[in-house]
Amino acid sequence: QLQLVESGGGLVQPGGSLRLSCAASGFPLAAYAIGWFRQAPGKEREGVSCISKSGVITNYVDSVKGRFTISRDFAKNTVYLQLSSLKPEDTAVYYCAARVMLCGNRPAVFAYWGQGTQVTVSS
Repeated sequence: QLQLVESGGGLVQPGGSLRLSCAASGFPLAAYAIGWFRQAPGKEREGVSCISKSGVITNYVDSVKGRFTISRDFAKNTVYLQLSSLKPEDTAVYYCAARVMLCGNRPAVFAYWGQGTQVTVSS
């Protein structure tokens, strides 16, 4: 079974950067579209970005466009989310998720999930 493990979260000041990683085991990530989601306390889980199986197609929620970049390294079986120009409102637990079909932004359509990594943006 596909297993996903996120890493790279932490505490960063506003304007700072982090790179989140989503590493897979059990199956090649190339067989899946990968999405990044985030959930802040008291809020619903929100789709942040998604990358297609080939890596050619990417999409982002409007609030992170121009600041976050999703990419995938097939050799390392890993998907990354580069977070830049971070704002306090980006504070959340970030999850990566996988689905066999095309990219989507609804959590319900993703079958496999990691355990999440905390990102806190604060001065």
